[in-house]
Amino acid sequence: MSKLYRKCFTMVMVSMLSVGVLAGCGDNSAPAGAADSAAKQGDSNKAASTEPLKLQFLVPSYADVPDMKDEYWTEWQKKTNTQLNMEWVPSGDYDTKFDLVLASGNLPEIIVSTNITRPTLLQAINQGAFWDLTPFLGDFSKYPNMKNNSGPNVWNFMKLDGKVYGLPRNRPQIDLGIKMRKDWLDKLNLPIPTTIDEYAADLKKIVDSDVDGNGKKDTIGIIGHGFLLADGDDTYSGAFGGLDPVYDKDGGMIKNQLTPNYTAMVEWLRKLYADGILAKEFSSMKKTQAEEMYATGRAASYVRNIWRDYTWEQMNQKTQPDAKVITLPPLKGPGGVTVSLANPTFGAFYISKKVPEAKVKQILDYFEKTTTAEYTDFNYYGIEGVHNKVVDGQPQLTDLGVKQVTTNANQVFSLAFNNKMKVLNPSAPKAYNDAKMKEVEVYGQVGKLNPFSIINSSTWTNVWPKYEKEWQAMATKAIVGQITMDEYKSYVDKLNENPDLKKAYKEFADSYKQYFGK
Repeated sequence: MSKLYRKCFTMVMVSMLSVGVLAGCGDNSAPAGAADSAAKQGDSNKAASTEPLKLQFLVPSYADVPDMKDEYWTEWQKKTNTQLNMEWVPSGDYDTKFDLVLASGNLPEIIVSTNITRPTLLQAINQGAFWDLTPFLGDFSKYPNMKNNSGPNVWNFMKLDGKVYGLPRNRPQIDLGIKMRKDWLDKLNLPIPTTIDEYAADLKKIVDSDVDGNGKKDTIGIIGHGFLLADGDDTYSGAFGGLDPVYDKDGGMIKNQLTPNYTAMVEWLRKLYADGILAKEFSSMKKTQAEEMYATGRAASYVRNIWRDYTWEQMNQKTQPDAKVITLPPLKGPGGVTVSLANPTFGAFYISKKVPEAKVKQILDYFEKTTTAEYTDFNYYGIEGVHNKVVDGQPQLTDLGVKQVTTNANQVFSLAFNNKMKVLNPSAPKAYNDAKMKEVEVYGQVGKLNPFSIINSSTWTNVWPKYEKEWQAMATKAIVGQITMDEYKSYVDKLNENPDLKKAYKEFADSYKQYFGK
């Protein structure tokens, strides 16, 4: 199977071979019958050592919950000699479930956090809920795959106060892009936009037209999910300098959503909302709802993974045969471009402190075994001849592959880092994937990483929950026009003068120097 193409796949998991209990040795003058007894014991130990390792996971689900007895999962568990006990939680509900599980103290053996700086996670770590893996990993001499096949600087990013508690979920940094219905641009004779002003103007013309031909002007310009477009806010804020460090007069590093740059984006979104471009339900739309709307041709633009272009194009063509979905090139704004590079680890796997030390080592062995190009390719394409067929030198998923080899497959191991994984679509022809890779090469050259996906502050973790909901409400009110921008700016200024937040900004500045050396 080709190892040139990989991507985000779905779940699977478990660890190495169970460690058999070694029989103790006697002296050379063993009593009669001891040899037979030892032989039987040896056979028993050998059988025990080949028993599948049972692993219990709590992970997000980004597709239909899989049948763990289907061809893909059966082969995965056979290859890894594991037996997986999976609890799949819809991705839109995962953070809530994650927080509830932490609060209950009833942790699974392995739990995924999709954000390594999530406040509830940091609190749980500080309370001793998870194993400190630093002594186990050591100099990585026992774990060369985890060391060499992880993303750039990932193991430094994984540190909290100098210790490593999680195992990375390696992901490419080229990931998200602004999707656009190219066929609708063509229908209105509009060129592909190159600036955020052109982008907004094009969307205004789309929503004011009957581009889908249903006799109604009901097409939505921009959709998103979660608060403030979730995946989209970093992307859009990049055009306003929102991914750059901003410091207060005391040298503290202001949290990104409270900077003037982010406020400028809020003001831009306010105009889009007033012009009928931004979805009215933007602040409450769920991910599954947004995905369904985009896949059925009800919206023009949506910030999501680049690999989804082909999938959504195919889905739209079922009812709109001329549909063409593209990822826009970086759009220029007053402070930068609309490219947010992803953290090279999409959260991490954490091992409950309730897991015995011996099994922790088995779990680490499992991750070491699977953090390879071989397992990553399998995770992306499944079994050749069953889940994929090779076309023009590239594996291409069959109908069964599309059904079984979903994004859920990569929820149970780290993957080997590859910057193509979120660009290539395993169902797309080679020519399509080659062209897509060429289109987005520039992303890696001009994009920026949001430093707050890495750095942390204990004060912020403890204090911000008191203000978060209120701030979200104020930002939403500013966008929909319920308060003026001056009122919103005054509110943000007041927050930035809060002594606790100013203390957090100092900690952020120190953390930034620690991780980025600046």
